Amino acid sequence: MAEADTEQETQDTAGTARAGNKGLKFLRTVVIVVAVAYVMAAAFMYFTQRGFVFVPTGELATPQEKGLEGVTVETVAMADGTEVTVWRAAPKLEGAPTVLYLHGNSSNLSARWKRFKEILDSGFGLYAPSYRGYAGSGGNPSEAALISDALEHYDRAAETGTPIILHGESLGTGVATAVAAERPDADLLVLEAPYTALVDMASERYPWLPVGLLMKDPMPTRERITKVKAPVLILHGTADHVIPVDHGRRLFGFAPNPKELVILDGVDHSDLWKNGLWQKVLSVWQGRSS
Repeated sequence: MAEADTEQETQDTAGTARAGNKGLKFLRTVVIVVAVAYVMAAAFMYFTQRGFVFVPTGELATPQEKGLEGVTVETVAMADGTEVTVWRAAPKLEGAPTVLYLHGNSSNLSARWKRFKEILDSGFGLYAPSYRGYAGSGGNPSEAALISDALEHYDRAAETGTPIILHGESLGTGVATAVAAERPDADLLVLEAPYTALVDMASERYPWLPVGLLMKDPMPTRERITKVKAPVLILHGTADHVIPVDHGRRLFGFAPNPKELVILDGVDHSDLWKNGLWQKVLSVWQGRSS
């Protein structure tokens, strides 16, 4: 009887061990599948990330097709030989500034024609480059390339001797801030719906990825803005679904004085201009130059 009980116990133990081994194999398989999926997802994001950051679309119209008389189209060779398109017009009013306009990540330069018309109607000059890789320009966009190009554009615009307003729109806020940090003679930095850093936005959207290690274009505006000497004007909307308004508030905290933060209640990412942005810029400019 004792031998039968012992044999039964041995069989039960063996069965339990086999079940345990199957469970461990299954668990290992699950871990391997999850790990492979994670690595594949991380690799996909790494190799395709610039397709999410830079989204050039559409054909580039001419200024005349958009009713922008007096705006010339220039083809400018950057330091590395890449040719980019610039829309340019001199100020109509004596002593008026030139707006170096650095656009957002989507569409193309000609999609901003209504903004440019308002700038020109105010008697201001315009210098609006098309980023490399976007309609009208060669090359491929990257943080380093866009900033290097923008510094060259700033120097070309400043050659005329007019005051310079750096205006960054969305993606362009990081570029404009980088330029202002390197060009202390800039007269005003306007940031329309800015971010603290592209890597911060990526971390918020993909908290399960090590974006700090994967990001090719981190664009740390929060670090660069501390070096800016020009007055800073930040505008953001509370209903911004692309770059949360908290980014604008936090960036304002990093900016040195003089600075001003304008929060527009219920306004979305692309609607700041339609809700008084340019009128505020005019007010700030007139206030500092009077």
